[in-house]
Amino acid sequence: MMRGRFITAALLMAGMFSPRGMAAEKPKWPAAKPEAIEVWKDMRFGMFIHWGPVSLTNREIGWSRGRGTPIEEYDNLYKKFNPVKFNADQWVSIAKAAGMKYIVLTTKHHDGFCLWDTKLTDYNIMNTPFKRDVVKELVDACKKQGIKFGAYYSVCDWHHSDFPLTSPGGKVKREKSDIDAYNRYLLGQIRELITNYGPLATIWNDIPQMFQGRGAATIKMVRELQPDITINNRTGDGGDYNTPEQTIGKFNNTQPWESCMTISAHNHWAWGGSNDGVKDLATCLKFLISASGGDGNMLLNVGPTPEGEIAPEQANRIKEIGDWLAKYGESIYATRGGPYTPTEAISCTYKGNVVYLHVMQWKGEKLVLPNLGKKIVKSELLTGGTVDVKQDENGISITVAKADQQPIDTIIKLELEGSADHIAPIAPIAPSGSGSSNAL
Repeated sequence: MMRGRFITAALLMAGMFSPRGMAAEKPKWPAAKPEAIEVWKDMRFGMFIHWGPVSLTNREIGWSRGRGTPIEEYDNLYKKFNPVKFNADQWVSIAKAAGMKYIVLTTKHHDGFCLWDTKLTDYNIMNTPFKRDVVKELVDACKKQGIKFGAYYSVCDWHHSDFPLTSPGGKVKREKSDIDAYNRYLLGQIRELITNYGPLATIWNDIPQMFQGRGAATIKMVRELQPDITINNRTGDGGDYNTPEQTIGKFNNTQPWESCMTISAHNHWAWGGSNDGVKDLATCLKFLISASGGDGNMLLNVGPTPEGEIAPEQANRIKEIGDWLAKYGESIYATRGGPYTPTEAISCTYKGNVVYLHVMQWKGEKLVLPNLGKKIVKSELLTGGTVDVKQDENGISITVAKADQQPIDTIIKLELEGSADHIAPIAPIAPSGSGSSNAL
């Protein structure tokens, strides 16, 4: 992933490859089980990992093949890839301490290199000096620590001779190729991942260039191998959930989605070097809070070093997220977005008859919101302190003293008389003429 990839991904999300572009057509693949989607949504927060021999270059994965790094040099990086400090249990422990419920690893990116012991190509981890099956070790560590494992698998492959496009950037057409043979290769590798390493939380496809009309076969096979799996929308023919990239998705409680974001200060997906830096805690938390309020999941990406470690600055930042979730995770996990739709200032989640109002920006001490349509029977300032909530036919008035307003997120917990499940989404605009200070 991704700066260059974002261009193609944007076309995928908005153009003919996306479910939106195909909205008038009935999917040609078996739908996911509703309960599987609910389990996937309940997790809310996961770790994305972009890693491979490219980490030796401090450049982006896949995209730097032929750009910055000559193709021949790039394709031979694996001969020097020996991440002797890789420890699967440690990676998973970092994810668990962060409050992440699942991990998605780039088992094969656009550059074609495979991090598992695949029998379908020699271009894999077993032919490096390391000679260890990274996917197997991570899967085993995830099972041991109670974390779900998902496999990112790029649909395109600029290294494979049968794929019609190659580097740089997947814009060079090969003189000779065989897309049908490559499709068999793709299906065979995804079969290996599910059969040998499953059950998986998801198959996360990417960049389905030239794969419209072929993605349905992928989804059908995946469903047959593991009926309760989810698969994203980058197969060529859509999928179970949408994948906004480097942006938080908009509120949508009818179509599942998951935003993928980088912890890197420079938006690197793969290891960007010792000067890459990390985003601050407030930014990372607001990603997660806003995604949950929009009824979406969030994958936060790390790019391990060529030695096989998650850099301390990345590990420490996500541990801080975990510390916050240890206190306030009830307002994130297994919640649904709404009833108030998100703004820059607030995000709202609910679970049963409990509504969690996340206020990230205040103007004064009072927040006025439209009525929820159900009586509030109890209120609490989850982040500590005192909240005053008044409700009448005109709306809801919430007052929190400045001393009790948190710098990142002030969480107001409202208990309703009855479930919030059937409350229609509400734009959080203060009633006109209220004359009250408002965080919005």
